[in-house]
Amino acid sequence: MKEYWNDQWQEIFSANKLDSFDAIWNLDTEWFEEPNIRRGGWSGVIKVDLDTPEGKTTVFIKRQENHISKTLFHPVRGILTFEREFKNILRMQKRNLPIMELVFFAKRIVDGNQQAILITKSLSDYIPLESERFLSSGDLIKNDVHKEKLLAAVAGTLRLIHQNHFQHNCLYLKHIFVKPVGDTWDIKIIDLEKLKWRICKRDAVVRDLYTLYRHAHGWSAKDHVKLFQAYVQEQKLSTKSRKLWRTIENKILSKPR
Repeated sequence: MKEYWNDQWQEIFSANKLDSFDAIWNLDTEWFEEPNIRRGGWSGVIKVDLDTPEGKTTVFIKRQENHISKTLFHPVRGILTFEREFKNILRMQKRNLPIMELVFFAKRIVDGNQQAILITKSLSDYIPLESERFLSSGDLIKNDVHKEKLLAAVAGTLRLIHQNHFQHNCLYLKHIFVKPVGDTWDIKIIDLEKLKWRICKRDAVVRDLYTLYRHAHGWSAKDHVKLFQAYVQEQKLSTKSRKLWRTIENKILSKPR
């Protein structure tokens, strides 16, 4: 069995009698996300509160069986989707990129069935950017300047990821978590199952900004422009940036509604 523990967490799980694959696998609690039955198997998520010397802490436990994804390096047998996400988390973690904290990963084969568990710490103090609290009618945006700082923080995080040639590949607002820190914002990116490394950084930029633009429901055209200006770090767009913006817009316009 392949197993990874974050050393800071292993003692906590042991104290909560969850220090083995079987103990975690057999946890009987309500699903946080109902099992997704596809890819020849199933996967689901539970949310668990653990006791620590400092009080309660929360983790997300993702469990799956025979939930396989075909990739370039695994074109025939495929790879467990949580194993793929685990490897992507390690790649991002190695570069100190702003993602969720990895706690545990393990996989095994039982009676010919591939099983995997992936655990991450809950981003309890963060709010997904899809929340209506970030809209003009919400309570989190103080004024236009505060909103521009939010868009700049998101843009800066995406720029950092793309500078490392990573493409999130599924960049929806629900995958961008935000925490207000005074008048500024801290950003974390989640759901890294489909993350890709791109030789050409521009491919990652176009794909992710296009996806975000297309799925950022409730955002105004001005919001998208401000985000893009912050991303390229230009108030007045250069010829190169205008060309990139047109590429993204043309991709959106060519997509059937």
